[in-house]
Parts: sequence; structure tokens; C-alpha cells
Amino acid sequence: MQVSPYLFFEGRCEEALDFYKKALGAEVTFLMRYKDSPEPHQPSIPAGCENKVMHASLRIGDTTLHASDGSCQGKANFQGVSLSLTVASTAEADRFFKALSDQGQVQMPLTKTFFSPRFGMLTDRLGVAWMVYVQA
Repeated sequence: MQVSPYLFFEGRCEEALDFYKKALGAEVTFLMRYKDSPEPHQPSIPAGCENKVMHASLRIGDTTLHASDGSCQGKANFQGVSLSLTVASTAEADRFFKALSDQGQVQMPLTKTFFSPRFGMLTDRLGVAWMVYVQA
């Protein structure tokens, strides 16, 4: 069994994919647009969203995230969930934290804690919350 996060960016999925490729070295392993769906009719998708992302798979390290533009409503809501990025070194933590927090909001700067030599929390420019830490 496997559990994978599925994030709905409500119209900003392509921007998110590009951001995570740059910030984390992510790889898009699958992408399908609404216009390419084998189903001829998508009633929940507003007109003009045919080129938006219906489904994408994004590989970050050993993890696969799934993403979509959802119903293209314009404002994603990721409340109550954080993605945890575990890295091997403080240098990696510093690099990824800086990249993810660009145009985002830092809730807790990277610092030494009782459970990690480096831990911090942020919300990226797309509204996704992240916890970055070095595994002790």
C-alpha cells in the first residue's frame, strides 16, 4: 500500500510544476491536459480551461506527488496539511528552504532543534506548507 499527496492548484498547476522543478529538482513523469482526456465531456471544467492540467505526476527524490488544476477556481486551499521534506545535510536544508521560501512566507526560520540539526517551516508562493528538516 502507498499513500501519495494529490494537490489541486486551481489553475496554477503548470506554474507549480515549473516552480518545483527549479526549487527541488523535481521531474514531471506524467502530464495530461483536460483537452487530451479520453472522456469527451468534462462538465465540471469551466470553458477556457481546456489547456489546464487535468493530471500530473511529479517525482521529488523518492516520492511521487500528484497534481491538477482541479476545477480551475483560481484559489487553491491547502489548509491543515504540510509536506515534510527530509534531507541528508544542513547544506541541502538551507538550499531547499531558500528555494521554496522565495516569494513565500516563512513561519519558522531554519534552526537547530532538539530533534534535528536544521528544521524550519514555510508556505511557498503557491500556498503549500512545507517542513524542511535534516534527519538526525
